[in-house]
Amino acid sequence: MSQKPAIYKGLENIYIDESSICFIDGFKSKLYYRGYSIEDLAANSTFEETAYLLLYGRLPKREELEEFKGLLRENREIPNEVIELMRKIPRDVHPMEALRTIVSYLGNLDPARSDLSLDGMHRKSIALTAKMPTIISAYHRIRTGLDVIDPDPRLDHSANFLYMLHGEKPPELWARAMDVSNILYAEHEMNASAFATVVVASTLSDYYSAIVAGIGALRGPLHGGANEEAMKQFIEIGSPDRVDDWFKSAIAQKRRIAGCGHRVYKSYDPRAKIFKEYAENFVKIYGGELKNIYEIAEKLEKLVIENLADKNIFPNVDYWSGIVYYGMGIPIDLYTPLFALSRVVGWSAHIIEYVRDNRILRPRLYYTGELDKRYIPIDQR
Repeated sequence: MSQKPAIYKGLENIYIDESSICFIDGFKSKLYYRGYSIEDLAANSTFEETAYLLLYGRLPKREELEEFKGLLRENREIPNEVIELMRKIPRDVHPMEALRTIVSYLGNLDPARSDLSLDGMHRKSIALTAKMPTIISAYHRIRTGLDVIDPDPRLDHSANFLYMLHGEKPPELWARAMDVSNILYAEHEMNASAFATVVVASTLSDYYSAIVAGIGALRGPLHGGANEEAMKQFIEIGSPDRVDDWFKSAIAQKRRIAGCGHRVYKSYDPRAKIFKEYAENFVKIYGGELKNIYEIAEKLEKLVIENLADKNIFPNVDYWSGIVYYGMGIPIDLYTPLFALSRVVGWSAHIIEYVRDNRILRPRLYYTGELDKRYIPIDQR
């Protein structure tokens, strides 16, 4: 056997291609979409504009943005067959598992599902991005025995989602917070779910199969599910007075602190900083239970930074996002679907970019088993 090659478990720091979509400086807490800092986009942009930027590589002109927003509005509706499918999904199924099934079924209904042209990919990307809020809100209302609410064409992407979820037009703070959330979660380079989508797309499979792979990867608690686990963690702690003991116990048991640590960031995640600011605003307005959860999170964050910073462990985007969602009355098991709601844009951008100069992804494994073993007939074993 040849000399053992270098093995990078988890593909850490392995570059599979060049890209102009996203850049992360994990040591300086910087994140860029197409060269624009996440801070500038969160402060000045909208989800629709950011989606256009990621899909087309540049910021749109006013008329281009209006046309793009119009396409999103036109594609929000989901077929009745999909609503009927939602009614058949068992109520104990996690919303991410339901989302996986529904997106796969939507692919069956697309007559151009096998179209891998650039125009075809953009069409599907826009259509699915538009439908994701409708899917998630409709499924939640069906599983809780409520009537499904149709999209409101007068509302922008993020505000319309909250309207369909809750049944009333959201306050301005909620609409903006949801829009910023969609911007912050829209893209993050070659993470596990993006890699899953590109692996499938590299086989020249269809767009929907690639997106379903991304949803499956995002489902895990080590990836998108971390925002749910972080909120459950704060609720488990229960009171700011219990944070110290809980943290000591977690460290002794070598428990993972949900929402902390990141493969790429070796410093404070810039998206977490923005979410924390929104969480502070929600606490100022609503107080009560939200204030208690915020104080737990803030005290735990301080302990994490004091004790784990030397291991490059800091809060990431999933640490603070759940508190914002909680303030908007969004159920905890919908937090990861909210991640997918916006990340579909980043996945789509990577699929489009990779397939343009495609090469099937086919890594190797270093074999450590035996060779030339003698086969033993079954009656002699």
